[in-house]
Amino acid sequence: MKKRIQLILRIILPIGTIVSMFFVPWILIRAWIKPLPDSVQEQVNSAIGLGFDGILVYVDESGRPPAFYAAGWHDRQNRIPANPHALFKIASIDKLYTAVAISKLVHDGRLSLDKTVADYFPELAGWIEYADQITVRMLVQHRSGIPNFTDTADFWTHPPESGDEALKLILDQPARFRPDQRYAYSNTNYLLLSRLIEKVTGGAKFRYITEVILNPLGLSHTFASIHDVNMDELMSGYYVGIEEDIKTADYGSMIASAEDVGVFLRALNDGSLFAEGEQEIYSSIYWYEHTGLVAGYQSIAKYHKDIDTVVIQFTNTTDFQGYNWNLSEIVYNRIVKIVRRQHAQ
Repeated sequence: MKKRIQLILRIILPIGTIVSMFFVPWILIRAWIKPLPDSVQEQVNSAIGLGFDGILVYVDESGRPPAFYAAGWHDRQNRIPANPHALFKIASIDKLYTAVAISKLVHDGRLSLDKTVADYFPELAGWIEYADQITVRMLVQHRSGIPNFTDTADFWTHPPESGDEALKLILDQPARFRPDQRYAYSNTNYLLLSRLIEKVTGGAKFRYITEVILNPLGLSHTFASIHDVNMDELMSGYYVGIEEDIKTADYGSMIASAEDVGVFLRALNDGSLFAEGEQEIYSSIYWYEHTGLVAGYQSIAKYHKDIDTVVIQFTNTTDFQGYNWNLSEIVYNRIVKIVRRQHAQ
């Protein structure tokens, strides 16, 4: 089944780029102008009509018990309804955890934001352009110019089986720009940061994240990868045009429940995650919210200061045109509007 999924993805991904240029996304317009429903659950239910197989939403409004919402399927083939406590591939949201880990190591004097890739990985000096000028700070802030390995040919149809293989995809490639000249999102930056954490701590990055983030917050539903979970608890992932569940495809994503992500995000934003002096470091290098996207899984994690509320949204359907990503953002923004309206009442 894995080879079949890879073959179909190889065919439809390029086609999608062409198709999206010629068709007006009326579904986006309809989703945006539709009257706002009275409740979050109604909005969550309506998301299924927009082409999502399943959706999970977690709302943590200060002074109220957390609220959980779900609609659609946890597993379409076996007709298992969506479960708001299910596990999910959080993709790039895990960069928040990595940035926290870097901040804590810098605070402890175990890392320097101003040292370079060549300082910490001299063996890469001849393989990554400007390695002697790219600092840890630039890696965290996506200002390194290092090519993004997920943009390489066939990455999504033949994902590398290890971090070493992923890194090899960009070695000896020209930089996108000189260090710190501009911003360009690159997953390679965070692959190198993960390696740096492991080099400094002498253990797996996730072990350190567990020690300094998960355990202090009491989070027991966050995992390093699909290899560490009961797969029945992982929400299925779907790609438009592929009938099969693609949740077994391993792109290296962390796994978590919406509640675990929400608890982490609130602690990140209110500062309770940090020891004295750590938050100042974090604030100087990275953001306090994030989105995530990997085949079959889309996630949005944001804190809304004006209403002191965390809203996490997971949707388990992606497409080659990118419409589902735009739709997920529209649904998310409408949910936040409903929460704001209820907050004001």
